Amino acid sequence: MRHRFHSICPYFAMFPESFAESWIDRLSVPGDMVIDPFSGRGTTAFQSLLMDRRAVATDTNPVAYVLTKAKTRAPSFRRLTKRLDELEELYQSRPTIRRPAEAQECRAESEFFSLAFSPATLREILFLRRELKYLDTDEDCMLAAVMLGSLHGESTTLPRYLSNQMPRTISTKPAYSVRFWRRHGYEPPKVNAFELLRKRSEYRYVSSRPRRRGRVFLGDMRELPRKLPSGLAALAVTSPPYLDTTSFEEDQWLRHWAIGGPASPAEGVYSPDDRLRTREAYWSFIGDMWRCLGQLVRDDGHVVIRIAGNKLNDTELEQGLIGTSCLSGRRLQLRSIDSSPIVRRQTDAFRPGSSGRRVELDCHLQFADG
Repeated sequence: MRHRFHSICPYFAMFPESFAESWIDRLSVPGDMVIDPFSGRGTTAFQSLLMDRRAVATDTNPVAYVLTKAKTRAPSFRRLTKRLDELEELYQSRPTIRRPAEAQECRAESEFFSLAFSPATLREILFLRRELKYLDTDEDCMLAAVMLGSLHGESTTLPRYLSNQMPRTISTKPAYSVRFWRRHGYEPPKVNAFELLRKRSEYRYVSSRPRRRGRVFLGDMRELPRKLPSGLAALAVTSPPYLDTTSFEEDQWLRHWAIGGPASPAEGVYSPDDRLRTREAYWSFIGDMWRCLGQLVRDDGHVVIRIAGNKLNDTELEQGLIGTSCLSGRRLQLRSIDSSPIVRRQTDAFRPGSSGRRVELDCHLQFADG
């Protein structure tokens, strides 16, 4: 059975766990360290733990950090429910919990928030938004991850999400959402956030936690070599952001808000690195990835990369990736390269027929020093 932690929350441009699983199985053994400098929803790190490897991951996106940390450092179910009970008791004991700053923030987007969530649900989310210290404790991080995965989605007669009708993969923009809800006459569901988190946590914890625990960092991948000894990793399995394809700050803006971010889409809040728009800048970005991997992966270690980008064909992707690999400062051998079509693009769910990258390139390289 698929481990239920894998699907806690979707993530744009995520690769399936079968991709990570196959490479981890082929290129590492139990006890090896596997790293991912662009952790996303934490698939590589979590699958590594399930296969008895050590796992290290980092990402600049706070949502990615929450999801990866929650999966790889999951608290016991007993501790999790105890913390949720404490939070609910605290909420019930303080009926006026909306602070002026939070109220003002929601008034700035009042039409969106009033249509996205019922008044009672919004008050509960605001309380959890303030109280969950995902940076500090594993229990709060897991509850934040479960909340992010339940924050918005396609509602049914039995509500599984806290919001009015929205895609689960991305957060649609406020103005678009308001027009959509008004056109279709959709109303926000009346959902008790604490009860929903309790039910969704019970569902996730049907699967057992892995024996090992991972190390997860919130920050730029270029900082990772300063946090780890050199040459420890046997394998890196990763997928860097694609060229000119998406912005996590815009696509996940509502999830960012739920863990303390701004109440509207914004760019440059979490990552000042803007090298994902032009070819020249993008390959400079990939060069920094290679510098990082050159320090962290051991002499006979492997690197597996899934990469894509708008307006780049397979030849450009291959030449750019292989060409920039020299910046690792090490000798690399190309073991395999394969292109695969994107059969079910995530954008098709909310932008059917849209253009964009439809092929991804999978590259396997091995360091061959000495």
